[in-house]
Amino acid sequence: MKIRTVAISALLVLFSAASSMAAGPYPYEKEQTVIGSLGTYTVKKGESLIEIARHFDLGYNEIVDANPGLDPFVPGSGADVVIPRIWVLPDVDSYNGIVVNISEMRLYYFFEQGKSKVVQTFPIGIGDQGKDTPVGTFRVIQKIVNPVWHVPASIQKERPELPRQIPPGPENPLGSYALRLSLGDVLIHGTNRPFAVGRRVTHGCIRLYPEDIPRLYGMVPNGMKVTIVRQPVKVGVNNKRVYIEVHKYENEGEFNYFNEAVKELTKAGLLKDVSTEKIYQAIEDKSGIPVDISP
Repeated sequence: MKIRTVAISALLVLFSAASSMAAGPYPYEKEQTVIGSLGTYTVKKGESLIEIARHFDLGYNEIVDANPGLDPFVPGSGADVVIPRIWVLPDVDSYNGIVVNISEMRLYYFFEQGKSKVVQTFPIGIGDQGKDTPVGTFRVIQKIVNPVWHVPASIQKERPELPRQIPPGPENPLGSYALRLSLGDVLIHGTNRPFAVGRRVTHGCIRLYPEDIPRLYGMVPNGMKVTIVRQPVKVGVNNKRVYIEVHKYENEGEFNYFNEAVKELTKAGLLKDVSTEKIYQAIEDKSGIPVDISP
């Protein structure tokens, strides 16, 4: 039996097909950096993985990578789908404000709820190759309700048929809410194309599902810190067990997954507590699911 299968079976928690959407917020701490749980769902007649992903607040990339044996568009009635609502928190200097990990196409918002430290997380769409969402540390400088899309010159050049601006409404790709970052024209916003969440399709902006952006907008104050990172390999701890989460890198020929894993484990002081065989299996699978790599 492959290690990946063993890890999934050990974590399995059944989800209710009738209830879901964005879960959380999740509590976390230094010794508990793996949040959420793994589940399964049985496909109903006519359903695609795209619809199922949105129901469980997952991106297209997450559900496809977690279910490599299924056709994303016609998975088949009665098929069992892995629902990967479990994540290793990104590696940042401090859990503060918004953290976006480009590699997994997911946004995390860290805040305090009473006396507890919690995190809310959402799937996102990001910049296409050559139009990459930039990494770095920024701030939210403006919150906008029903934003007008002022079409950038670069997009006008590609699509000259577009007007210079598009008012709020169903044709507006910014959706109903937007957070402007201290970075030129980059926004965190909704979308009129929800199937684009979990894909590299934007000109650098960060897209959320139409049902997610109002929640984020309502929680985030103006001036909030936004950290954007690119971390295809993340490591974390849950109940004294070590986990690794591996995502596909855009240019795989330029990236050494094993060296990155060793670097992250060493940085976290966890290298002595893991199985090399399990690391290699997780790298081979690249499922995007946190895998237990403890001996």
